[in-house]
Amino acid sequence: MVLLRYASSLILSARISKRNSLTHTLEVASIARRLCVALQVNVAVGELIALTHDLGHPPFGHAGEMALRDLMRDHGGFEHNAQSLRVVEYLEHPYPPYRGLNMSYEVRESLAKHCTLYDKPGCHPLADGTCAPVEGQIANLADRLAYDGHDLEDAIGANLIGEGDLADVQLWAAAIAGPRRQYPDLPLAAIRRPVLDGLEAALLADVVATSRQSIAAARIKTLDDVRRHSQDVVAFSESMESRVRELEAFLQEKVYRHPRLIRMDNKAARFVTRLFEAYLAEPKLLPPRFAARIAEQGAHRVICDYIAGMTDSFAQAEYRRLFEPFEKV
Repeated sequence: MVLLRYASSLILSARISKRNSLTHTLEVASIARRLCVALQVNVAVGELIALTHDLGHPPFGHAGEMALRDLMRDHGGFEHNAQSLRVVEYLEHPYPPYRGLNMSYEVRESLAKHCTLYDKPGCHPLADGTCAPVEGQIANLADRLAYDGHDLEDAIGANLIGEGDLADVQLWAAAIAGPRRQYPDLPLAAIRRPVLDGLEAALLADVVATSRQSIAAARIKTLDDVRRHSQDVVAFSESMESRVRELEAFLQEKVYRHPRLIRMDNKAARFVTRLFEAYLAEPKLLPPRFAARIAEQGAHRVICDYIAGMTDSFAQAEYRRLFEPFEKV
C-alpha cells in the first residue's frame, strides 16, 4: 500500500472543508512565501514554483496518478512532476507562435526536481541529480507541510480520528497542550484550528532556524553552490524531522488506510480508467484541439494530457455525461 497523500481526504471531506487541489496549491504558495521572506531568497520565484508544482497532477490525487500510470505503462509512462513540466513547456501556449509559458530555468529546474517523501523527480533532463535551488527546496517542504496539516484537519473534520487517537503523537501533544488548558470543555472540532496553527508555527520556526544554520555552515553564496551541495539546505532539524515522520506514519496508518478512503480511491481509479477507455474507443469525444494532436502524438498521450488536466469536479461531471443515461450532454 503506497501513501495516498491528501487526495483521499479531499474527496471524502469535500462537504466539510471545501478543500481541493486549488486550495492545497494556495496553501503551499502561502507557506513558501513566508519561508522565502524569512530566508531572504527570491519570493516571486518561490511562490511561482509553489503555484505550479502540481499542474501535472491528475484528478483524485495519487489514486488518479496510479491509474494513469497503469494505463500509460506501455505508452511512455506517466509521472506528475514530468507532466507539470509538459504543461508549462508545451501544453500551455497563450501566444500562437510559441509553445509553453517561457518560465525561467530555475523554475523549470525546480519543477523537475520536485521531491517529497511521496513525490520523486520526473524523467526530465533538468532532473540531473543535483539539489534544487533554495526556492525549489522551499516549495518542496511547503508542499509537505501543507498536506500534512490539511490531511490532519480533514481527517478530524470527517471523524476519521479523534483526540484520543492523537494523544501519543508528539507534535500534536505539544500543539494541543495550550489550547486544551484554555478551553478544557470544548470539543476538538472547536479548537482544531488554533492547535493546527500552533503546530504549523512550530514547524516553520524550526525550518527557518535549521536552514539558516545549514546555509551558513555550507558557505552558500551562489546558486551553483546550492546545486553542488551534498544535500538540501532547507530542512527540519533532526529532532523535528523525527516528529514529523511520526505524524506522517500516523496519518498513513489511521487515515490513508482507512476503509472509507480505500473505497473512495478505488472509485476514483475507476473514474479515470473508464474515462480513458471511452476516449480511446471514440477519440471524437475529445475536444477538437486535443483530437487534432492524435495523428502526431498518439491517442494514449493525448488522452493522458486531457485527463491529467481535469479537476476532480470536472472529471466527475464528464463521467456522468458519458455514462449516466439521463445526464445532459
